[in-house]
Order: sequence, then structure tokens, then C-alpha cells
Amino acid sequence: MEKEKGNSLRITVIGFTTLVIAMGIGRFVFTPILPLMQNENLLTVSEGGWVASVHFLGYWIGATVASRLPLAPKLVLKASLVIIGLSTLLMGLTDLISLWLILRFLAGSLSAFCLVMVGGFYIEYLAKHGQVAMQGVVFSGVGGGIALSGLAALVIMQLGIGSSHSWIIFGAVILIAAAFLFLLIGDEIPGKKAMKSAELTAEKTPLNWRNIIAYGATGVGYVIPATYLPVMARTVINDPLIFGWSWPIFGGAAFVSTILAARLQRHFTNAAIWRISQLVLGTGLLLPLISGHVGMILLSGLCVGGTFMIITMMGMKEAHRLAPASDALRHIAAMTAAFAAGQMVGPLIASLLYQVNGTFTLSLVLTSSVLFGTAFLVRK
Repeated sequence: MEKEKGNSLRITVIGFTTLVIAMGIGRFVFTPILPLMQNENLLTVSEGGWVASVHFLGYWIGATVASRLPLAPKLVLKASLVIIGLSTLLMGLTDLISLWLILRFLAGSLSAFCLVMVGGFYIEYLAKHGQVAMQGVVFSGVGGGIALSGLAALVIMQLGIGSSHSWIIFGAVILIAAAFLFLLIGDEIPGKKAMKSAELTAEKTPLNWRNIIAYGATGVGYVIPATYLPVMARTVINDPLIFGWSWPIFGGAAFVSTILAARLQRHFTNAAIWRISQLVLGTGLLLPLISGHVGMILLSGLCVGGTFMIITMMGMKEAHRLAPASDALRHIAAMTAAFAAGQMVGPLIASLLYQVNGTFTLSLVLTSSVLFGTAFLVRK
């Protein structure tokens, strides 16, 4: 019993820390650094949208191929963590947009690998051993990483550290944390590539396209504030002590949300929690349009940050519920690919519409409508 508790704790630490560095920092750190890059005249809003979209293109491709890689899952996880760290660090060693596009593409594709590996193996392990609450802790790693990177960005702004050194600092943190994880990773994730067989092929189940479409809509819906929230707050007030808090609040809400959602599962189904979260997310997008006050923008960050990871968690749990264990990874990869496709399109739409009228109003209205329209596709 004590050994089992120790294993569950180790699994939780690995899953949580992987999502902190691969997703919360490696994938999302561009958002709090973007205002610094703008202040240094390195990127415009439009160029930032292209960098974000290429990053999300990488995430989409990574999610599409993650379950079909001819490599051992353990090797995929370890190599992904190292390359995410290096690609983040190298962002600070160049000022060429062409190289930034390549580096963010790499970070995006490999962060998708990490999410699929955690969702396919570490979440499955905790489910098999009755550790539902610990699943919420694992998924809170994304919000924890966002909050940590946002707070670090606040300190960086106050110290006058430039964007280049910021990228180097974050990349070094990822590499150090990855080295720590390598000491903990064990046999819970296969060290060899599983061989295909007729028996495994026969277990394939039809993909749940209703859930996949709704999950993809979440990718469209959350990504505009996830990319531009600090920029939106900065247009209202230029004091980094105030607009800089928008991203840590977003991440803090994401961190707490999945832990609370694990408790809600005692009373509600995965689908019900998912639908309600998607409606709250859509409402959160509209709040900045009601009032341009920075407080409303921060409240929007709470609504969006407090729901998108719940939807991620519920989506993966539904994939495990609806598919046999041997086929769950394929379902998770399909959902992650849909999410990635949505978030790849979102920044492009937002940046193009921003060029037309200089605001995010139309893009927020459109994405909110998509969220409201697809929330009820989620299968009960």
C-alpha cells in the first residue's frame, strides 16, 4: 500500500512538472514576453499573430503524429522536454523572425507530444489506481506553469531585463527541470515501441466527432485571450505592474480549476462539467466588450483561464471512458489535433481583424458564438 501511494505521488509529480515546463512555460511563455518584444520594436501585433500561429501549427502537427511515432514513448517524452528547453533558450540568441518561427514551431510540436504522452500514460495510470483527485493535480501543471511564467515576467519587467535574456532564463529553467524529471521517470511509460497486431487493430473504436468538434472549438475560443490578454490589458493601462498581472491571474485560475473540477466529478458527469465550462469560457470572451476597464479584462482572464484546462481534462477523461485502453491514445491525439487546429486559426483571425479596425471586438464575438454553438455537441 505504501509503495503504491509512493508510485502515485511520483507519477503525479512527473505529470504535473512535465505540463508545467512543456505546456505552461514552453508553450505559453510567448504571451507574457510579447509585450516586451513589442516595447523593444522586435514584433508588431500582426507579426506576433504569425509567430503564435506557426507555433500552433507545430502543435497541430505534433498532436496529429504523436500516437503514430515509430519511437518508444519514454524516448519521445525525454527528447521532447530537452528540445523544448533548447528551442526556448535559443529564442533569446537571435532577432530573426524566420528563426523565431522555426523555434516556436519546434516548441509547439513537442509540447503536443508531451501532452499526449501525459494524457495517454500518466493519467491512465492514476485512473487505474483510483487516484482521480491526483489527475486534477497533474492537469493543474499547465496553469501552474502559466502563473509562474507570468509572475517571472512581472519581475523581469521590473528589473528591466530585456526579452532576449528572458527567453534564455526560461529555457534554462526548462532544461534544469527536465534533468530532474529524468531521475523520476520509470516503467509507467513504455521504454519500447509497442508492436501492432491484428488484435489491437480490431479494438479500434469510431472517433467521437461531436466531442472532437466541441474540443476544437475550445481551441479557437481560448486562444485569443491566451495570446493577447497582456496586450489587451496594455492598451488600457501601460503600467506593467497592472497589465502584467493579467497573465498570472489567467494561469492561477487554470491551476486551481482542474483541482476543483476533480471534486465536482463526485456530483456531475464529465460531459456536464465540460459543457458548463465551455459556456463560461464563451461568456468570458465577451466581458472586455462590456467595459474596457482593466478589471473586466482581468475577470475575462479568470473565466477563460478557469475553464480551458477543465475542458482539456474532461476531454481526455472522456476519451479514456469511451475507448479501450489500447485505443485511447489515438482518441486523445485526434482531440488534441482538433484543439490545435482551432488555436492555429484563432491568432491569424484575430490579427487580421485587428489590422482592419484596431480592436479585438469582432474576433471575440465570433469565437464566443462558436463556443456557445458547439457546447451542446458534447455527448452525455
